[in-house]
Amino acid sequence: MRRRIALFGLAALAAALAPFMSRSGAAVTASAVAWPTHHEGRALTALPLSPREAAFLADFPGQVGRFTDGEREIIVRRIDGATRRLHPAADCLRAIGYRITPLPAQRAAQGGTMNCVRASRDGESQRVCEIIRDQAGHHWPDVSAWYWSALAGASAAPWWSFVVAEAE
Repeated sequence: MRRRIALFGLAALAAALAPFMSRSGAAVTASAVAWPTHHEGRALTALPLSPREAAFLADFPGQVGRFTDGEREIIVRRIDGATRRLHPAADCLRAIGYRITPLPAQRAAQGGTMNCVRASRDGESQRVCEIIRDQAGHHWPDVSAWYWSALAGASAAPWWSFVVAEAE
């Protein structure tokens, strides 16, 4: 039973981390895209993808960058097409062993609503909020709402997903 749970967790992790690769299957670095230099008024510093993240990335229509603003970790995903390979942050965190508790939605500094959860593991917790935006100013608080809008052609690529994790 324990082995089956571990295998399921590994499979879920692989699926959750799929957004972190380019279409060619090569790991995407922060220099591959003109990434934002600031988020919510704070300067961003690029961080490398972990070997674990890079190992599970494949076939994602876009690119990913990992950043910090000195206090928070921010995952930025550039999405070039409607895809089911973009997963909610809560699913990714749950797959690697975090307990997820829904939190009230939060207003984003640039406008729009962010979906938020508390991710807890080993006595530590963090508030994780996410939003997806397009170039025309549309925004979605969750992956499912974005996906159906993108699939229907109600919005055009590229889209930008921002996942902000802050220790509580």
